[in-house]
Amino acid sequence: MIENESAENYLETILILSRKLPVVRSVDIANELGYKKSSVSIAMKNLRERSHITVTDAGFIYLTDSGKRIAEMIYERHQFISEWFIKLGVPKDIAIEDACRIEHILSKESYEAVKNFVKQHI
Repeated sequence: MIENESAENYLETILILSRKLPVVRSVDIANELGYKKSSVSIAMKNLRERSHITVTDAGFIYLTDSGKRIAEMIYERHQFISEWFIKLGVPKDIAIEDACRIEHILSKESYEAVKNFVKQHI
């Protein structure tokens, strides 16, 4: 994982948008998350400095290998935890919101233990 939940959310959002759009730009991220473009620009600068993304001269944003690894890990956690909560009877909107919080604080070891337990028992 990386330094903070916000950076992980940005990387996950870039991954999701890259699956829906031909290219991802800061404005797309701002629209998806409901953030100001200036906030997104600062975050993209930080992610670029950490080598998690590249940005072309035209402003197209791409995940690097490290950024993609982090984004896919967070996205998998989000999907798994959301689906698990929904199967437990949690309303979908609450399940998704709770999964978004939990996906960032769970250690790799705890997540793997929960995932293995759920797969064996559900």
